[in-house]
Amino acid sequence: MMRRALLLLAALALPIAPASAAPGDETVHVVTAGETLNGIANRAGVSSEALAKANGLKAPYVVKLGQKLTIPRAKAATARSAPTKVPTKQPDPATPAKKAAAAANSTARAAIAAARSPDQESVHVVQPGETLGSIALAAKVPRVLIAEANGLQPPYAVRLGQKLQIPRTRRHMVKAGDTGFSISYKYAVPWEEIALANGLDAAAPVKAGQSLLIPTLLDPPVAPVNAPAPAPAPASKSTRFAWPVNGPVRRGFASGANHHDGIDITAPEGTMVRAAAAGTVRFAGMEKEQFGNLVVLDHGDGWFTAYAFLSRVTVKEGATVAVGERVGLVGHTGLAKGNELHFEVRRDGKPVDPLDDLPKAP
Repeated sequence: MMRRALLLLAALALPIAPASAAPGDETVHVVTAGETLNGIANRAGVSSEALAKANGLKAPYVVKLGQKLTIPRAKAATARSAPTKVPTKQPDPATPAKKAAAAANSTARAAIAAARSPDQESVHVVQPGETLGSIALAAKVPRVLIAEANGLQPPYAVRLGQKLQIPRTRRHMVKAGDTGFSISYKYAVPWEEIALANGLDAAAPVKAGQSLLIPTLLDPPVAPVNAPAPAPAPASKSTRFAWPVNGPVRRGFASGANHHDGIDITAPEGTMVRAAAAGTVRFAGMEKEQFGNLVVLDHGDGWFTAYAFLSRVTVKEGATVAVGERVGLVGHTGLAKGNELHFEVRRDGKPVDPLDDLPKAP
């Protein structure tokens, strides 16, 4: 299901064909999938009663896919063209202040409208007369993607006040030194899915200057979590993470020219590697260039942990894990110097010293 959703989300990179006429200027409207009389009338700026009367529709006013509806605009045009008589009155001494206040209110309303611009919002609350089709048109996101993101089924009806997730994507411009893994790690999206969304070979290296679509991952269904086994060194109240495995630290964290983004903990091959905190599995598989078998956990609030050099991965992408739950087994894949675990902690995409957030060495 997630792969299907990601393939659909890749369509966001394609331009959306513009409508032949703005809804407020149409004189004839062809009914598209999912539209209702109320929704068409609302977007056209006419009453549903006038629209029904102009087309000889009877209750319950059902419209059909492909049906041509005449938009009654003669009366509206006459009303707009009719001159408005403005009564003459004496200047108000407070007029400048009133104008300033009105301008301030107008500016505030414009700011609010901009903040809620349909083509920018990530969550949309369904308004009266709206349909999935009209929401998708305003958001500039294909209707099928919004339906997929919100689990909507045909005929894709939406309810007044319903909150809809609007799936939007990001793009990444590949820089010198980028790898598939580094891009995957930055956005917490499996590289295989990024490659799939861009029609790339997941095993091929990326090239500087490439513009990559980063697909939006829909939140996976939460699977039941088995009761975790005790962690080797549980985190205390003053630390954020627990030790993922017992053993001496062979190599510590370092920045600068000889940077090392995590710590390497030696342990016998096959030793259980446990989640340092509860989280969601964002990556679980082979990273061929450096880390070998790798698991990346998302702990929320910008915190991630990574577990590399594993002999075996024992969790799947999208799974929810508890602190102390097994995520893999110690091994020597990737660039390991022996049987060891490479453990990283990142905050908002930047590596931090794991020892600052772990209890004293077990």
